[in-house]
Amino acid sequence: MFDRRLVQNFDWGLLGLTLLLGFLGLVTLYSTIIAGAGAPNPQKILYLKQLVWYCVGLMAVLVFLLFNYKTLERLAYPIYVIGTFLLIWVLLFGKYVGGSQRWLMLGSVSIQPSELVKIAIIIVLARYYSKHASTTGFTLKELLNPLILTIIPFILIVKQPDLGTAMLVALIAGSMTVFSKIERRSLLCIITFSTITVPLIWFFLKGYQKQRILTFLNPDRDPLGAGYHIIQSKIAIGSGMISGKGFLQGTQNALSFLPEQHTDFIFSILAEEWGFVGCVVVLIIFLMVILWGLNIAFRCRDPFGTILSFGIAVLIFWEVFINIGMTMGLLPVVGVPLPFVSYGGSSIITIMIGIGILLNVSMRRFIPE
Repeated sequence: MFDRRLVQNFDWGLLGLTLLLGFLGLVTLYSTIIAGAGAPNPQKILYLKQLVWYCVGLMAVLVFLLFNYKTLERLAYPIYVIGTFLLIWVLLFGKYVGGSQRWLMLGSVSIQPSELVKIAIIIVLARYYSKHASTTGFTLKELLNPLILTIIPFILIVKQPDLGTAMLVALIAGSMTVFSKIERRSLLCIITFSTITVPLIWFFLKGYQKQRILTFLNPDRDPLGAGYHIIQSKIAIGSGMISGKGFLQGTQNALSFLPEQHTDFIFSILAEEWGFVGCVVVLIIFLMVILWGLNIAFRCRDPFGTILSFGIAVLIFWEVFINIGMTMGLLPVVGVPLPFVSYGGSSIITIMIGIGILLNVSMRRFIPE
């Protein structure tokens, strides 16, 4: 029997913020593709594709509202296994693009399994932490299983290679672990071990990954090569000044000075056209979505729902933080999309699934544990 409380408790505010970010993303993408382009413009198809992906994303939100989110707790490990299988499959049969093997072809449609695995990691860790939580916190022994669950997809994603997404998976897992509480002595051991081992990662990085870090430290060392992206991005952001140059009026955009302007560096286009004021407005909307997710986690009566909602919120936070930090030259270029805004079907579907889960938890918060 249908429970009317589901409609009464539906989170229209979060849905409204999601639709607003989606609209801003489509407007920015339109400007990125159309500005300064003559007719015919072959990139116009990208805008239509993104519009289709948004519609598919809204359908995904609807699908995730039709069942109780606690079903995900029972399906956590099958979802994780399927995600891991897709990562293995893409390494064996994936499509090469730009030197990376990250995409699976389903007819004329390509999907990026590493994006979808972010949700799988959140679900499986939420299940583990909710089932084994204690007042004293997790010990090192108890954290071994979450470590294994995280390190398997981490290694598979690094092998593609996609260090940015791999690090994002690690950050999400680390944030959820800290939120779930770690025993003080275990936490000190982890911090000590990380302090010693993190610098050693340098010796395992590929040449282009080392180059990105060195370029981040000093973009002017190779202004026409590795540092070109960061320099042009900072020029675009700075030229927007307070109120921006106006819609479709960005010169860095129109003259195509900025590579990857419709994906990783789309925030630079937004900053150039709408200026500091526009950037602040967009950041406030992102902040509201993140705080909304944290509020859902706080109000949920179910430990699984609480940790699950927190995981979705930190996914959005880290993607926004890394992407904007990257475009401003505050972080190395690692290829993390800006949620709701950057072009990419897999990214849109993943983030919309996350929103669907948040809405699901929010509308069922009245159900006792």
